[in-house]
Amino acid sequence: MLLATNIEKYIIDKVREMRITKGFSQMALSQKIGMSSSFVSHVESTKRRAKYNINHLNELAKIFECSPKDFWPDNPVI
Repeated sequence: MLLATNIEKYIIDKVREMRITKGFSQMALSQKIGMSSSFVSHVESTKRRAKYNINHLNELAKIFECSPKDFWPDNPVI
């Protein structure tokens, strides 16, 4: 059963990359966006249905000091 589409995987990978670059743990980032301490762990897991929504991406952009557009690819994901 497919739990994440290719575009969802792209965004999750992009956020993970930025999280690691900034040195945030999954728990710390979860707390910074006002979610349960395991939220980011659940999003990054291939076995969970949790995903980032538009509001999460906006909060993440504030934390990473970037544009919400930075989480999206330049071209459609196949």
